[in-house]
Amino acid sequence: MRITIRVRPGSAHPGVGGEHAGALVVRVSARAVDGKATEAALAAVAGAFAVRRSAVTLVSGASSRTKIIDVATGDPRILVELLTKPSHG
Repeated sequence: MRITIRVRPGSAHPGVGGEHAGALVVRVSARAVDGKATEAALAAVAGAFAVRRSAVTLVSGASSRTKIIDVATGDPRILVELLTKPSHG
């Protein structure tokens, strides 16, 4: 399942949920340095979808806050739940 995420690095309240311009919001505590925020975001998405980290791959947007990722065996119902979850921060 291919989805668009919007990464918010340096968040005091990390989590996955909410929507920004159609993208799933992923808040991570890691800063946007040396790919740390991207890696933290991919791991957070894997946790939210209850899949292994290796099942989540970056398709595009390595240096952008908006990224396209693939979630192997991702459940579309979980995506809907996450998008409608209130976003904090």
